[in-house]
Amino acid sequence: MSTIVLFHSALGLRPAVHRFADALRADGHVVHTPDLFDGEVFDRLEDGVAKRDALGIPALMGRAAQAVAELPADVVYAGFSMGAASAEWLAATRPGARGAILMHAALPLAAMGVASWPEGVPVQVHATEGDPWVDAGVLAELEAGGFEVHRYPGEGHLFADEDAPEHDPQSAVRLLAEVRRFLSAS
Repeated sequence: MSTIVLFHSALGLRPAVHRFADALRADGHVVHTPDLFDGEVFDRLEDGVAKRDALGIPALMGRAAQAVAELPADVVYAGFSMGAASAEWLAATRPGARGAILMHAALPLAAMGVASWPEGVPVQVHATEGDPWVDAGVLAELEAGGFEVHRYPGEGHLFADEDAPEHDPQSAVRLLAEVRRFLSAS
């Protein structure tokens, strides 16, 4: 079983994130859910993005790094949207990562100051075909570089978030099944 660090989206550490973590715990994994927003949660993505911007990306990455500082290096980093950026950055820069699961977001490596992805660190990416927050060109670039990319029908951003208006139950079930498969191989 894996130790997983699951980062929340810009909506904060909401019940849907806890339910996703609980589903993985039920499979026997140890799942940590750091709160990068100090308890603040939002119903509207715009409000969460404003909070993200007020904190600043460097501060958020610092909070993410601090959240894992006492954990062993061999963890799987996972995240939803904004949290996927933290997961991707930590998996790329913290030696020993067992993998990364990026849900609803993926950044080009250059945007993180990473020249190449660490050898032997598998990555799984999940996004809808028409997600306005995800650059299809970046997904294609990452896929060509060895990332396992899963595309889902529709345009919803947080489609796996049971509490989000764009929640797609069928795609969410498929995403969880793919995450479980990925973790069983990690």
